Amino acid sequence: MTLFDVYPLFDVNIVKGKGCHVWDAKGNEYLDLYGGHAVISIGHAHPHYVEAVSNQVAKLGFYSNSVINTLQKDLAEKLGAMCGYDDYQLFLINSGAEANENALKLASFYNGRTRVISFAKAFHGRTSLAVEVTNNPKIIAPINDNGHVTYLPLNDTEAVKAELSKGDVCAVIIEGIQGVGGIQVPNTEFMKELRRACDETNTVLILDEIQSGYGRSGKFFAHQYMGIKPDMITVAKGIANGFPMAAVLISPKFTPVYGQLGTTFGGNHLGCAAAIAVLDVMKEENLIENAAKVGAHLMEELKSFKGIKELRGLGLMIGLEFEEPIKEIRSKLLFEQKVFTGVSGTNVIRLLPPLCLSMAEADEFLERLHNVVK
Repeated sequence: MTLFDVYPLFDVNIVKGKGCHVWDAKGNEYLDLYGGHAVISIGHAHPHYVEAVSNQVAKLGFYSNSVINTLQKDLAEKLGAMCGYDDYQLFLINSGAEANENALKLASFYNGRTRVISFAKAFHGRTSLAVEVTNNPKIIAPINDNGHVTYLPLNDTEAVKAELSKGDVCAVIIEGIQGVGGIQVPNTEFMKELRRACDETNTVLILDEIQSGYGRSGKFFAHQYMGIKPDMITVAKGIANGFPMAAVLISPKFTPVYGQLGTTFGGNHLGCAAAIAVLDVMKEENLIENAAKVGAHLMEELKSFKGIKELRGLGLMIGLEFEEPIKEIRSKLLFEQKVFTGVSGTNVIRLLPPLCLSMAEADEFLERLHNVVK
């Protein structure tokens, strides 16, 4: 059997990681400014994380959601306290796409509607309804293209109000900061008006914080800069530092019903141990504050680089939009300077490093970038 060839791969075999650094099979060391698509939140192979996961798997890795799992309750309490949503409810699943699927399903159960508002350049996942609310026709198969979704321009308040006034919209789903869309930060006034319009029309507001959440923006959630509270928040990526896990944070206005949602693997013992360890490290090492501080330093220093048309982002979620295509820049960063970065489209480099990135490591990245962008 061979692998289904859907990933264009760099000729690099990463075999080890520590903090904000990874090593390939040939022994080359790389500075990791991408964290495996924003997944590595507390750094590779953090000792507390390794110990927590190792201890748990030695006792019990998995049992079903038909029995009590006190680790789920511990995780819910710690997460609620850290993120400021201790009155919300937690549903645990396995991936970001699955989180958005369940949020949209719950929204439809709530108000009985079927239409969804999403936004230009949005990315919400690759499964069923999650891919349908993703604004990329290339990855929406005919079976997923069911006419549920209306895409609107980001920050266009009047367009949103006009659609919501029709009274048939089930939910609005929006990213705290668009990641795949090029690190686009929604306007604060737009977000406040969006919250008001959803309230007035009994429309569910879903904040996809899968990439922008878990401290990456310098606050626990990016939408907290904007002073609003959504009805549901979806999280994944950084929640368990690489262990497949995700969650939906659900407002008290939703009443759970037995059998309404379900999952086999979601909230398993090993995943909960990993997620609890992440929260422990984030709190102990002040990683949210570090993301804000180091991110602000990077944003300030990057202003002086030639060829950068626009800088966007918050905390350690940064987009560098260049005047020219960045394929060669990214390639040189990886193969000559040994730095992992991400991209969005043809002209944007994305920085999504572990939240433990130090000032010294940030400066090291700036120096290596300067070697490429003269």
